[in-house]
Amino acid sequence: MSIDESVSVSGEPHGFTIGKRRKWPYLVIGAIVVVAVVAAFVVARIGNSTSPIETAGATLDVVYLDSNPAEKLIIEYIAENIAPDYGVKVGAVGLGDSTQINQAVSDGRYAGTIFQHRHWLQQVLDANPGFREEAVTGPFFHWVFGIWSDKYKTPQDLPDGASVSLPSDPANNAQALWYLSQAGLITLRPDADITALTTKDIVDNPKNLTFTLLDLAAQPRALRDLDAIVGYAESFLAAGVPEDKLIFAPTSPDEFASVLTVGSDYVDSENVQNLIKAFTDPRVQIYIAEDPEVKKLALPGDPT
Repeated sequence: MSIDESVSVSGEPHGFTIGKRRKWPYLVIGAIVVVAVVAAFVVARIGNSTSPIETAGATLDVVYLDSNPAEKLIIEYIAENIAPDYGVKVGAVGLGDSTQINQAVSDGRYAGTIFQHRHWLQQVLDANPGFREEAVTGPFFHWVFGIWSDKYKTPQDLPDGASVSLPSDPANNAQALWYLSQAGLITLRPDADITALTTKDIVDNPKNLTFTLLDLAAQPRALRDLDAIVGYAESFLAAGVPEDKLIFAPTSPDEFASVLTVGSDYVDSENVQNLIKAFTDPRVQIYIAEDPEVKKLALPGDPT
């Protein structure tokens, strides 16, 4: 119906008309506006590729695994006592998913992490080729890691045929086998790569140990059912397992020590370079060695 065409109400003339306007011009104009707004947003997002961590005065958030209070304490100590000397602000952010952490560091949402060793990082990078993240220190600290038992006081007390749990992920599985060898429970091939050990590298198993693979978080719950478990102190202490259940715990090799990792695209920025200087300050290692809560879960390293 045209805009000027008259319609009588109730079929009788009343001296006025009702006009209907064409709606399509307004719909077209509205669609054009929406497209323009979306396009402007996309262009703005693409053009603003600078990470917040590259901004002068920005707070550089460093991620810790939220199950490890020692990592949180270390970052907070650096934030309060060390970072100001290097002209940077540091924040501590706890997350629980390792892949999420690595992705966030890779794309610049967070400045770095201290929750993993080099081989754990490589494991993630191999599974996610798009991630760009790298280690920028030597051994930052050593996690407390070792053999736990609810039934025996020393590794030598384990009986013939004892059931032992190893971590299910390849990197920490390798570390656990190294610990068993250090305890004299197994013998490994002399030429075996310490970072890629598997049970196939065992050449002597005098106690005929049997092995069960468990996720790190599941290990504490299985302690009563197994003769021994090789794993991280953070998992067991968080679950309320007494410290004296850790029956063998030498310092881990440097290959399995924590490192500070950062996004590869941001490593050369002034903020990140100053962050690295703060984390490698010698006072940090003194703090790790002396703080009573930290040393339950972490031991000093040599990050320089």
